[in-house]
Amino acid sequence: MTDDTAAAPDEVVRDTPLAERVEAILLIIDEPIGLIALAAAVGAPVPAVRQTVETLVDDYDGNGHGPRRGFELREVGGGWRLYVRDDHDDLVAEFVGGQAPARLSQAALETLAVIAYKQPVTRSQVASIRAVNVDSVVRTLLARGLITELFADSETGAINYGTTDALLQHLGINSLDDLPPISPLLDDGADGFDEPTIR
Repeated sequence: MTDDTAAAPDEVVRDTPLAERVEAILLIIDEPIGLIALAAAVGAPVPAVRQTVETLVDDYDGNGHGPRRGFELREVGGGWRLYVRDDHDDLVAEFVGGQAPARLSQAALETLAVIAYKQPVTRSQVASIRAVNVDSVVRTLLARGLITELFADSETGAINYGTTDALLQHLGINSLDDLPPISPLLDDGADGFDEPTIR
């Protein structure tokens, strides 16, 4: 007679190779983890976890059957954690620096929102809406590639601005139609007025 009941979660964990469970925990921790805490996390005896950690160290260092990895399992402050190897520090720093552009200021975010929702729009129109000079902010947004010059007004010569595909990528949307409707976010002003008094 077969048992059709599903295995309990702790049984599934015990059926998974210990090295896989240890690696899974090591991949998600932010701080070094001690052997006792690691053993508790993976549901295994401390001696078995210690041996597994030692095996992983050798494996990552290329002392086993495979090549050396770009990362290592290092003991720091009484705990274990995965680290990039020292000889790849410059490579990783350059990559991370290129992937993490400086954050936009509040003024830049507000100006970008006006352009996104009102485009095509001129610099003076944006300044009128925000009630501040936006020249430097517009230059910043242009330099970041988040907005672009669309066309010049035939009568005034004023440049009209719009957003770029780079902004869509940063927002994770396919088109400007995916922007949330702005009217529900705006105060209609009704709360600021008293009901009229009939005399």
